[in-house]
Amino acid sequence: MPYADDALAPVISSGTIGYHYGKHHKGYYDTVLKTVKGSDLADATLEEIIRKTAAAPERVALFNASAQLWNHNFYWSSMRAKGGGKPGGALAEGIERDFGGYEAFRKEFLAAATGQFGSGWVWLVRGTDNRLAVVKTANADTPMAHGIACLLCCDIWEHAYYLDWQNRRADYVNAWLDRLVNWDFVARNPG
Repeated sequence: MPYADDALAPVISSGTIGYHYGKHHKGYYDTVLKTVKGSDLADATLEEIIRKTAAAPERVALFNASAQLWNHNFYWSSMRAKGGGKPGGALAEGIERDFGGYEAFRKEFLAAATGQFGSGWVWLVRGTDNRLAVVKTANADTPMAHGIACLLCCDIWEHAYYLDWQNRRADYVNAWLDRLVNWDFVARNPG
């Protein structure tokens, strides 16, 4: 974890971090290690495991655990204490070019988050056409498994926000954008 359990409060409480990181994330980590031990994927990177299992129905459990581990790693890095607000530099220029400005990006990101039925993730990605886009994925899916460069990730599974925000997903995502997004991390992603 790149920060203390209470660093993201009040948007995400230490109780949520303890449960989310300490139980969910750890469970995915433990499952991946146990599953690949002694297998043909024992020496593979997490990204290689995801790509090799994404289209393998017989390995769906390993894909789910490894993709969830990767998604969570990315999510934790997508946030920081006293983050949020508008990005600057080339990232701001890309958002202006591809969305028509930060407010349009924000509106699209929030619509994707609130429009996702059930569990999933909302991403800012750089497509193969080099344009920025907002995409949402269900359950353990990740754009990375499909060759799409991820820049930013928001977890919209209920365990990510329910202890702090109950059923108010939109409020969670708005606060996440306003106070937690780590734009420095986003700008460093090669995408």
